[in-house]
This record gives sequence, structure tokens and C-alpha cells, in this order.
Amino acid sequence: MKDIVETPNAPAAIGPYSQATTFGGLVITSGQIPLRPDGTLVEEGIEAQTRQVLENLVAVLQAAGSDLSRVVKSTVFLADMNEFAAMNAVYAEYFQAPYPARSTVQVARLPRDVRVEIEVIAERA
Repeated sequence: MKDIVETPNAPAAIGPYSQATTFGGLVITSGQIPLRPDGTLVEEGIEAQTRQVLENLVAVLQAAGSDLSRVVKSTVFLADMNEFAAMNAVYAEYFQAPYPARSTVQVARLPRDVRVEIEVIAERA
């Protein structure tokens, strides 16, 4: 059975989707962009945007009974692959070995013209 995850500690969904769903022992998050929980956009560079995205994911996972140490897969969407190293440096502050599987792709455009969006799949505690 699928359950919906919602927390006020991350930005509310801005469309017909949930912050995350749980299914069996998994938490599947929607992509998080660099919106603060109050809905304002982080407009600084890729490092600040990546940090906000990961803080949003921390909050959503916590609400679902999980955390970043339980992430088994992440997908990173970048507006510019030239920003990979800067994004990756911040990403490395949040994840420790054993690292989750990850895909990183450059996309033509992201919502609100942000630089980064990340989604994860994690185990529930």
C-alpha cells in the first residue's frame, strides 16, 4: 500500500504530486529543487542551491522515517554539467560510504530555472 509523506519542514508540492510516497520498505521522494520550506527560491549559485535541495531531502526523509544514510539511489538533474564538481563537493558533505548508486544528467531546463534538482529512493527505518 502506498502512503503519502508530507512535512512543513520542506517546500510544499507545487503541483499534483507528493513530497514523497512510501511503498513497502521504501521511500521514494519527488525531485527537490532549491526552494526553502516557506516557498522562496535560493537564487545563489550551485553550491547554495545543492545545499538547500539536500536539506529538503533530509526533512522529507525524516518525515518518512528514514535518513540520508538509508538512500540506495539518487538522481541528480543539472542545468549545466560544468557545475558537476561544485555540486558534487556539496553532495559529498551529506553522504558517507557506502555511497548510494547515483545518476547525474544534464537537462535542458528545470522548474523555476533552478540549477539543480535531486530525487532519492531510500529504505525506511
